Amino acid sequence: MLVWINGAFGAGKTQTAFELHRRIPGSHVADPELIGYGIHRMLPSAARHDFQDRPQWRSAVVATLADADRVVDGPVLVPMTLVEHRYFDEIMGGLGDARVQVRHFALNASPATLRRRLRTRSGYWIGRVAGRSETWAEAQIERCVTALESPRFATHIDTDDLGLDGVVEQIADDLGWHLTVPRLGPIGHQMRRVSVGVRHIHF
Repeated sequence: MLVWINGAFGAGKTQTAFELHRRIPGSHVADPELIGYGIHRMLPSAARHDFQDRPQWRSAVVATLADADRVVDGPVLVPMTLVEHRYFDEIMGGLGDARVQVRHFALNASPATLRRRLRTRSGYWIGRVAGRSETWAEAQIERCVTALESPRFATHIDTDDLGLDGVVEQIADDLGWHLTVPRLGPIGHQMRRVSVGVRHIHF
């Protein structure tokens, strides 16, 4: 099974995916952003726009996730913001054609919550030092929040008042999964959050 964890920037997709991975032995995290960064690095800076607009990104995501689904014994966890309806339908349809079973979850949060979360990230402060009034992720909040309200993006999980453990356990419960690995304590939780965040800083 492939579990796509969608949501606006700041919704907690990556942290959720890696915490599910920690608590589900045999699972695997597959991040489609890595394909996009690879495409960008092969292009001159003037051509580096939203990689989701490139057909080769969408086709490579389908092919690579289908490969991962075939070789991974446990669930494949995919943290990725995907709110353009045409692209969502194209990728989900392609995975269906490849006979990949997909469950989709959208982590929803209010714009105020998303802005507060984004301001705890290193990218926010790097942007402030560079003189930007808001980061690229902040500029996408309204677009993402509005799009993800659509029934197309069900199942929805409201994360405004739900911590990481609660989100992880709600997804597991919806899927009928038994989490054999227990929650982390407060210190371990913070260390894990920092570790995942640092590993996902891209320049």
